[in-house]
Amino acid sequence: MGVFGKLGQAFGSTKGMDIEEYMNSAEMEDVDVLHEPADMYVKPVTVVSESDIDPLQEEISRRNIILLDVSELNKRPTTRNNVLSKMKAYVEKVNGDIAQIDENRVLITPSKVKIIKRKRPKQ
Repeated sequence: MGVFGKLGQAFGSTKGMDIEEYMNSAEMEDVDVLHEPADMYVKPVTVVSESDIDPLQEEISRRNIILLDVSELNKRPTTRNNVLSKMKAYVEKVNGDIAQIDENRVLITPSKVKIIKRKRPKQ
């Protein structure tokens, strides 16, 4: 009898456990078995509307770093400015940081993670 079989008996289960079935189950969907869990993750996220702000704020509150793709919002400058203003206010409130990398990407960090911003050399 295998380890899973003994564990199943110990917990009162008489049905044999199929490891393949378990690994494909919904509870294992977000588990990375090749790596240890991290304290924080870098998550690439594309934002398309102001309704995407709440999930972004949740990720920051979970201490994840966001690499935000704003290329879709660049087509609507007013919406882009609103989203970035709201995210900047939230990030400042939680003592995080925000910086534009290029015209399509913005880096957002949680509390106690700061971005070193270099000034462009004068030309």
